[in-house]
Parts: sequence; structure tokens; C-alpha cells
Amino acid sequence: MELHIDLRSEGRVFLNCRTAPLSRFGVRYILNECLKRAQTSTPSLCSKRLHPHSMRHSTAVALLKSGVDLMTIGQWLGHADLNTTNRYAAIDLEMKRKAIESIQPMVNQGAYTQKWRHDNTILEWLEAL
Repeated sequence: MELHIDLRSEGRVFLNCRTAPLSRFGVRYILNECLKRAQTSTPSLCSKRLHPHSMRHSTAVALLKSGVDLMTIGQWLGHADLNTTNRYAAIDLEMKRKAIESIQPMVNQGAYTQKWRHDNTILEWLEAL
């Protein structure tokens, strides 16, 4: 069904069956119905819960994986503090793995860089911890 909404207007895109704005309870109901249908073909979903915040969270992680910076994501989500958005970065292990793989070895920077040397006393101390 096409509503022919003027994109410059403040008209709602998601409406319930009475053409009123879709509430969070309406979204929760739709998600639960979709989950029930999916559980019939994918039994592993039977132990899963789905709620409106799941969509928000999934979108934030997808944006982060796509390379959108945390500050932009935080602004889109309406976070007042960047530390709130930072939680999404701590979640994705695949991103952590890629970040570690992207680290380049340090190149000799001159007199301030010392060459690595094997020091048994430090290793023994670390093993004793």
C-alpha cells in the first residue's frame, strides 16, 4: 500500500491498523509475531527474545561495521554521551579481530626506539604473577 507521503511533511511512515502512529507496543507485537513465524522453520530461535531495542542495536552495530564513526551513530541514536555509543564498539568481536590484524609493526623511529631483546628476568617475573 502506498501512502504518497510528502517527504517534507511531518507525516508518520509507520501506522497501525487504525492509521494512528505505530507505538512501541505495536512494534513489539509485530516483532513477536514475526519471531513466532520464524521459529516454526528455525527451532534455534525458540529461546530468543526480540524487542524494539533489538532493531536499534542491530542498526547501530551494522552502521559501525560499515565504517560510520561513533560520533555520527551517537547523534543518530540521540545519545548525549559518546560513552553510551562506545558500548556498541565493545560488542563486535569481528571488528576487534580486524583492528588487531590492521596493526602495522613499528618502524625504527631513530634514537628513541630500542631494539627488542629477550630478557629472561622480565619473563620470569611475568610468569610468577
